[in-house]
Parts: sequence; C-alpha cells; structure tokens
Amino acid sequence: MEIRKMRADDWEQVSKIYADGIAGRNATFETVVPSWEYWDEKHLDVARLVAEENGEILGWVALGAVSHREVYRGVTENSIYIANDAQGKGIGSALMQAMIDDSEAAGIWMILCTTFEENVASIGLHKKFGFRMIGYRERIAKLDGIWRNTVMLERRSPVVGND
Repeated sequence: MEIRKMRADDWEQVSKIYADGIAGRNATFETVVPSWEYWDEKHLDVARLVAEENGEILGWVALGAVSHREVYRGVTENSIYIANDAQGKGIGSALMQAMIDDSEAAGIWMILCTTFEENVASIGLHKKFGFRMIGYRERIAKLDGIWRNTVMLERRSPVVGND
C-alpha cells in the first residue's frame, strides 16, 4: 500500500468511498457527494492524501480550514474515509500518521474532528493519534429527520505552535 497525494483524477474512486460513508449515515450530515470542483475548493492542498494498492484507492484523508482569518491559518478540521471492504486493516492509521506529518510540516498546530457520537471507530482512531474529546453537541442538526448528537475532538501538535 502507498500513501500519496490525492489527484483530481482520483475523484471517481474517492467519491465512491465518500458515497459509501454518506450511505452508512454515521460519518456526515451530507446526503449527496459534491462535485470535484466544490470539494476541491473546500479542502486544503496540505495533507490531502489517498491510500492506494494495485491502482485501487482504499481510503482518503483531507483537511479543511476552520476559518479564513490569518490568525487561524494553523487550525484545520479533518475528514477521513476508508472503503467499507478495507476497514480494520490499518489503512486509517497509515492515513492519519501521514496527515499529521504533512500538517505539521506545513505549520498546522491544531486538527479538529467532529463526528457522530455513535461513530466509535472514528473516535477510537482519532484518540489513538492523540486527539482528545473537547465537546459534545446535543441535537446539533437533523439527518433524515432525526436529531443527531456530535462530539468534537482536537489534536494539538507537540511540535508546531508551542512558542
């Protein structure tokens, strides 16, 4: 397996993994996969990675800016999705480590994660990489007409932003 930078021509496979996450109803409030152009605009170039094996993308990770204000340039929010048939094989861990390495090299000092409280796999993966729970939002929004709760986790870099 290779972890590499995501390219525009990866979108077909990346969007299928995203669609599977949407369909599972435990990864996001989104209900449709956006166009590549929209998705590309909302995510940073830094730490936009895929895990690929034999030409097949098994998972992806990306960062989005929390704010466009200069003072928050080092604060991001991550998204990570693993193909349904590739889960539990260490792909999420490989992508998370590569994302952290790339983000710190780019001067990012904080990565946030917001996920549904039921998404124990995502919460466990993030905690494994030093994320800590910082909040709980009850009935933050509806998905399919049902109120959902989310948890927020953060990882503060031990090497960036400590001055």
